[in-house]
Amino acid sequence: MQKPLDLAPTVTALDDLGAIRLQGAEAVKFLQGQLSNDVTKLSPEQPLLAGFHNPQGRVIALLRLASLGAEDMLALLPRELAAPVAARLGKFILRARVKVCNDSSRWRVTGIAGEPPPGELFVRTDLATPRGWLITPTNKSIELAGYSNLDRESWRALDIAAGIPQVYAATSAAFVAQMLNLDVLGAISFDKGCYTGQEIIARAHYRGRVKRRMQRFSSHAPLQLVPGSSGVLDDGRSYEVVDAARLPDGHIEFLAVAQVLDASQ
Repeated sequence: MQKPLDLAPTVTALDDLGAIRLQGAEAVKFLQGQLSNDVTKLSPEQPLLAGFHNPQGRVIALLRLASLGAEDMLALLPRELAAPVAARLGKFILRARVKVCNDSSRWRVTGIAGEPPPGELFVRTDLATPRGWLITPTNKSIELAGYSNLDRESWRALDIAAGIPQVYAATSAAFVAQMLNLDVLGAISFDKGCYTGQEIIARAHYRGRVKRRMQRFSSHAPLQLVPGSSGVLDDGRSYEVVDAARLPDGHIEFLAVAQVLDASQ
């Protein structure tokens, strides 16, 4: 497997990702009461990662927010979750001046390593390397001359190497925010006010160390792991898989939530 810095410029089709569109004068205000990050900081130049949680603080979905305008934004997530998450958000609208819809059929998500085409909507996902998602309408053709193709599994392996989590249907509501390191990744604002799940997430933060967190592992031999799989590590700790990628030799690189070892161990 190549290192991330060796990959520029590459392009990967991310057809498994979808989009929820939120439009209206109160779209930001509405999401501010639903998501863990400070949505008022969203701008065309600054996309945001945020968690959408249930009242128990468990992550229903991870959303990459991208601004299309002052009252128009996209929330990017696995396509399999787009419809149910849009429907769940819709239940909280009440009288808010906002429209929420699953808009996955209208948008294409492409993984780009290296400099993206100028003038296009680009959501950076990896702070350590120049990688991110190029967001384009499905009816718009984009010229990507000079980019080599990188397969989806290799892109996933790079995400795992960078410690980037994802939530799928199999793991929706399985993990509390800090278990996925959302506090470390800047996906939680602890001073913006209330949102769904905020009390549980804040309590875990202010009480100190979280005992179980997402960590990166590699298998010693070929193995079959998918999000939601569970098992026991060689040292006896139990784990739950967040994401996994198969390497060319059949071994697995995976992110899993497991007990954090003491520094002295």
